[in-house]
Amino acid sequence: MTEGVQTPSAFTPRVFSGIQPSGNLHLGNYLGALKRFADSQDSGVQSIFCMVDMHAITVWQDPADLRRATRELAAGFIASGVDPDKSVLFNQSQVSAHAELAWIFNCVARMGWMKRMTQWKDKAGKNQENASLGLFAYPALMAADILTYHATHVPVGEDQKQHIELTRDIAIKFNNDFGVDFFPITEPVIEGTATRVMSLRDGSKKMSKSDPSDASRINLTDDADMIAKKIRKAKTDPEALPSEAEGLEDRPEARNLVNIYAALNNQTVAEVLAEAGGRQFSEFKPMLADLAVAKLSPISTEMSRLMGDVGEIDRILAHGAGRARAIAAPILERAYDIVGMVRG
Repeated sequence: MTEGVQTPSAFTPRVFSGIQPSGNLHLGNYLGALKRFADSQDSGVQSIFCMVDMHAITVWQDPADLRRATRELAAGFIASGVDPDKSVLFNQSQVSAHAELAWIFNCVARMGWMKRMTQWKDKAGKNQENASLGLFAYPALMAADILTYHATHVPVGEDQKQHIELTRDIAIKFNNDFGVDFFPITEPVIEGTATRVMSLRDGSKKMSKSDPSDASRINLTDDADMIAKKIRKAKTDPEALPSEAEGLEDRPEARNLVNIYAALNNQTVAEVLAEAGGRQFSEFKPMLADLAVAKLSPISTEMSRLMGDVGEIDRILAHGAGRARAIAAPILERAYDIVGMVRG
């Protein structure tokens, strides 16, 4: 770390995380993000959760679908236990500070940094000349999402670590360029048994809404019967469950189902195997199905209720946006002042 740059401990601890409203929330989103967010609310650290709709339009979106997906994601947050009174919950486009700080960061970040981003390479592929400028500059906006709140910690999956590293690079360069200790050097938070939930049909692939097989995932909108059916039909192998975690190596489907059980039941893999080791999947799958139904069907029911009253969702998001703007405004103004902008 560059000498003179403040560590996160020099700032008031604050958590930020954003999720794109891309529709079709599934078990991977719940265990990898939403459940973790809900569980962390009582830590005493302020949490800011954002539906990053501005990131979504880096590729073309049908406007009606984007509005629906943004509200559905908000419903998913709330139904999963995120309390809009405890946490700040809003959609990105309602807080202009994100776009304003992103422009400053566009002028701080270097082209070479952006070209190295794995997500840029993956999404743009060989057709980079036709990709949007927004997709290329995506990481600068992500840095602005985080730093406009002086967030010190960001819960992320392994696939997002590179973007947090770039956020840190931008913060360090800004601080060094202007001789200040203004932006924190944000820390990624990667934890949990099932932060990476795999497909129910192929344990080597991440659970995804884009998989053509609906049986590969449990959607948060699935009812109890559908949840149980998908787990009963999940791919497994013929061996019994091992008694120790080492026995799950080279058994991706078995490992995935045990990880899901552990995460849903707030247990470690070792604790699950201490109870279920030696059982055949004909015994373990019903256990997992009962647990999944108990944990997930109330979420499906509450999401359905909320989506039946989008006015309530919009009121919650507007209230959260007001709270977010109150945090962001003085940080953005100070950033403008540091850069040398004349403000009335």
